[in-house]
Formats: sequence, C-alpha cells, structure tokens
Amino acid sequence: MNWRKPLIYLHFKRKSKVLDHLKELRKLQFLSRTELLEYQANQLKKILRHAHKNVPYYQQVLEKAGVIQGNKVNLKKFDQIPILTKDIIRQEKERIYSKDRDQRKYYENASGGSTGEPVSIIQDAFYRDRSWANKILYNEAIGDFLGDPEIKLWGSERDIFQGSLGLRARLQNYVWNRVLLNSFRMTEKEMADYVEKINEFKPVLIWSYIDSLYELARFIEANNLKVHSPVGIFVTAGTVYPSVKEYIGKIFKAPVYNQYGSREAGDMATECKEKKGLHVYEYLYYFEILNEELKPCKPGEIGEIYVTSLINYSMPMIRYKIGDTASFLEDQTCPCGRNLVLINDVHGRITDHFQRRDKALIHGEYFTHLFYFRPWIKKFQVRQSDYELIDCYIVKDLEEEAKDMEDISQKIKLVMGKECKVNFRFVNNIPPSRSGKFLFTVSEVNR
Repeated sequence: MNWRKPLIYLHFKRKSKVLDHLKELRKLQFLSRTELLEYQANQLKKILRHAHKNVPYYQQVLEKAGVIQGNKVNLKKFDQIPILTKDIIRQEKERIYSKDRDQRKYYENASGGSTGEPVSIIQDAFYRDRSWANKILYNEAIGDFLGDPEIKLWGSERDIFQGSLGLRARLQNYVWNRVLLNSFRMTEKEMADYVEKINEFKPVLIWSYIDSLYELARFIEANNLKVHSPVGIFVTAGTVYPSVKEYIGKIFKAPVYNQYGSREAGDMATECKEKKGLHVYEYLYYFEILNEELKPCKPGEIGEIYVTSLINYSMPMIRYKIGDTASFLEDQTCPCGRNLVLINDVHGRITDHFQRRDKALIHGEYFTHLFYFRPWIKKFQVRQSDYELIDCYIVKDLEEEAKDMEDISQKIKLVMGKECKVNFRFVNNIPPSRSGKFLFTVSEVNR
C-alpha cells in the first residue's frame, strides 16, 4: 500500500491550495481548442487588469500600448506591449512588483536560462501551488503518482558545501519517496554508487539534467553495467538533442521525455506519452515565438520564446524574453486528447561539464549557481582553459564585492581542487557563441 500518498495529500490540504488547483487542472487539460483559448484569454485579461491596477511599471506601459482603456482590456493591442527583459527588471526594481505582494505571501527566486544574465524575481503562494498541481498532473500522465519512488539526478550545492542535506530536506525526501543524487560532482566512484542506488531503489521516475544523465549512461555502457528501467525519465535544463535522448532511452530501456521550464517562469511545456512534441501549458502561460522583427513565426520556423505568466500576480511577467528558441509544430494534433499547442524541442540552453585532472566531471550548472543573488554582477561566463585554470568573466552592474569574489573562488576550488587558479576578469561585454547562443560555462578541456 502507498501510505505516502494520503500523507502528502493531508499536507497539501492543511498547508496549501494544491489539491483545489489539481482538481481544476484535470479538467482544463482536456478542454476543446475553442474552450481552451477562451479560458486563456480570460486569464490574460485578468492579469493585465491586475498589473495595470497594482504594478507601477505596467500602469504606464499598458495605457501607452492601448491595451487598457478604462476598465476594458483590448487584446488586439497585446503585441504593442513592450518586451520585458532582465535589464528592465533590474532598472525598474520594485516598480515591477505588485503593491499587494505581501498578502500574497511572496518569496524570492533567481533566473536561470541561457542568457547569462541572472536576475532576482519574486513569486507567490498562488504561483507555487498551481505549479505544484501541474507538476503532479504531468507526472501522472506518464505513470508516476504521488508517493511512487523517484530519483532526481540534480544539483545540490548544499550537499557539496556542507557535506549532506539538511534535516528538513531529508525528511521531505523520505515522505515523498525520493532520492537525490548530486549531479554537480560525478566521479567514477560516485557514478558507480548512483547505478547501485538506482538498482536498489527501483524508481518509477528519474528526473535529471540532460547532460548529467547522458554522462551516467555513457558510464553504464562503458562499464557494461545493468541498470533498472523506470516507467519514465524526464530530462531538462539543457538542449535535448534527439540523438542524446535516444541514447539515454536505449541504455535505461525506458521512454525519455523532454520537459521545458525556467526558474523565473516555471515548468512551461512537457512531452506526453505520445511524444509528438512538447505540450505548452496554455492554461498557465501565454506563449509567443517571434522572429527578429517581433512578428509571429510560422509553424516550423525557429524564433525566440516570449512568455506571459498567467499565475504570478506578485510580479507579473508580460511578454518576457526568456532567452531560448523553439518552433511550433506544423501538425498540432496529438492522440493523447490534449488540445494544448505543441512545440519542437527547445534550443539554446547549453552548459558544459568541467573536468578535473582525475577525470571527475563537475556539472556546469554548479558554477552558474555561484553567481545568483549577487546584485553587482550583471552578466557572467565561466571558462575552463586548463584543468587548474578557471576564468570568471564578469560584466559589473555595481562595484565588485571582495567577499563575494572570495566566496566564489573558494567554492570553485572546493570542486576543482585547491591548486586551481581562479581569475576574475571584468569586461564591458561577453559575446555569444558562433551559434548565437550565450554560454554560461565553456570548457576547452572537456570538448
């Protein structure tokens, strides 16, 4: 008997509105296309009215764009709203927050993605609970239910800095029947332990950074190991190349699903069992894919993603330039019965593993996390040119803080070795790669 599921439900019932949202989302996901677009339009109008009334930045912007006229919303003018960028969020600061955020129980987060420009944002209880409900929904869609055993091959800075997870995290993982394997440091010994843990725990679902699971799959094949096959595997936090996805599926003998999300917006799109493309959660987001002239791309045409969150009222993000690219599928029908719009695999989220002299791999995402929540850093890139040589290129927004630099340096040496030399190089700009995508981390060693 799965005793965990009723316990988790009891927690949700006492502490949140997750179960109420889950009940609603179960119906929303199977609306007809007409019903879905009508619902989305109503939610879009609702958050636009809220932003106009409660957010100083948007009061001016929405009136100038002609979107708000009196108390009426003119969605035909929606494409006149200026694009929201990280620079604007930095410049406007609290003017982009809702005046009623305190009563919404807001909390801070930081952006990720592929732009190389982290920025602090806020989210709230409504956003959190609705996002949790949606996560439960798409896990169920591939056969994973609350309380089923899960393994996350994920980044844990605390595990590296302090040697273990905190008591609260360990208790939560136990109740949720979840084991966390640290993807930020993967030596051969640790990867062998991870395979043993997977075989012992027999997870229904594995969550992982795409490149971390790829490295683990390569290790499994190279050492001729046997590994448990879960019901499904979700990969995220990187470009999911078809060949890599197919390889992981072959090694684990399990279906691999692409999931697209970001820290600032949440989980926005996921494959279903049919694997026809990624379903965009249009009941939570308004999704645009635009060309360089900010005109809608045709199906099959790759453009930049601009997202409007329909659930974050504490900090409305309207036409936010997320820094990734994708395209809408030409065939928008899916046998699963969901009428949510379908996109191709998302491009432009690239991180490199760094490699030590002992061949241990350090996930590139580890380094990006070191630069979050440091207001003086506008943009950064970490480059490894040799085993013991790391250069941190930084575009400053304010004067640098020596204690932050020392902290970053020590945490890099913690995983790369005490002999590693860490240089801070202050520059006016960090150009994108030849492909046009910005890289947070670049390793010349592990290429």
